Amino acid sequence: MKTAILTGASKGIGLAIAKRLISMDYKVYGIARSFQNTEYSHENFTRINCDVLNTNELQRIIKQIESEETEINLLVNNAGVGFFAPHEQLKINDIQTMIRTNLEAPLILCKLLLRALKKSEGTIISISSVTAKKISTHGCAYASSKAGLSHFSSSLFEEVRKYGVKVAVIHPDITSSNFYDNLDFTYDSDSDAVLLEEQTADVVEYILRCSENMVVNDITIRPQKNRIKRKPPASE
Repeated sequence: MKTAILTGASKGIGLAIAKRLISMDYKVYGIARSFQNTEYSHENFTRINCDVLNTNELQRIIKQIESEETEINLLVNNAGVGFFAPHEQLKINDIQTMIRTNLEAPLILCKLLLRALKKSEGTIISISSVTAKKISTHGCAYASSKAGLSHFSSSLFEEVRKYGVKVAVIHPDITSSNFYDNLDFTYDSDSDAVLLEEQTADVVEYILRCSENMVVNDITIRPQKNRIKRKPPASE
């Protein structure tokens, strides 16, 4: 049985990935701020309550996992957060939260786990966003944080490929998930205009099942139709 560390594991795309990895005979250490509303449980799913912005606690947890496991085979950087508005209207704290969650935490986790992943010739998969590859006038800061993650992943692969470590980044488009709960727009109900959480898990499985001599570094997945839905303004 292989061992995976997965952030943002309590819901949405992260939970879908956790379930898929377990079906692939992985033991999953799932990290999230809270699992209070997570009904899913499995003997190979270890829940770890930790905010990835708490760097000291994150370092302690990684050391603990490494002391318990003889080998770590996979890191999935999935935890992410987004705030959308004209840039001048964003709160400074929201900008900092996006940069730290979407970019800083994955960089730190990769630094902490690279030695173990070199030893196991393991894999790093980061969940970025299609916005990393295009101009985003309603989410400049979010797109920038995801673009940084994507560029880091490409550069890291060139650094560690000689050690047998595979590095991949997935760029999903609009997905039916809780990500849009607190935003002023959401996905359209048309099935052709939105991805499912499980479809990102499909891509994770594809990456992990590739031949040993082949690395899929970059995959973008998009619904057939390009459509979003604006939410009505909150009533006063």
